[in-house]
Amino acid sequence: MNSIKLQPYIEYNEAEILALYSSVGWTAYTAEPEKLRLGFENSLFTLGAYENDKLVGLIRAVGDGQTIVFIQDILVFPEHQRRGIGSLLLQSILERYAHVRQIELATDNTEKTTAFYKSLGFAPMAELGCCAFMRLKY
Repeated sequence: MNSIKLQPYIEYNEAEILALYSSVGWTAYTAEPEKLRLGFENSLFTLGAYENDKLVGLIRAVGDGQTIVFIQDILVFPEHQRRGIGSLLLQSILERYAHVRQIELATDNTEKTTAFYKSLGFAPMAELGCCAFMRLKY
């Protein structure tokens, strides 16, 4: 992990972003690259994880940064997963927005993702007396 460096992702590089999203199968994003670029431009904060100056992971937050932050995307190239990079990215966002009462995310409902987020202090909304709704446009 010593070779992983986190830094704000400021200059959008379409080739590396599309490669990252494609590598984890997020084709709904890669199918509309212009919308993805605009999404990045309108994000609250984006943080990249780099190994030897190469992007290996990324987290993107949206929201107002004071009352709510939503973790929109957290991705790590498959060959770099299970090395703590995702945890490092998420912990960095949690520290940056420690003053924010409500930090949310939506993810796949699998044992692996549930265990990952629970290990970092997240709880299913139902356990907090809340429910979530989503409307997807296909």
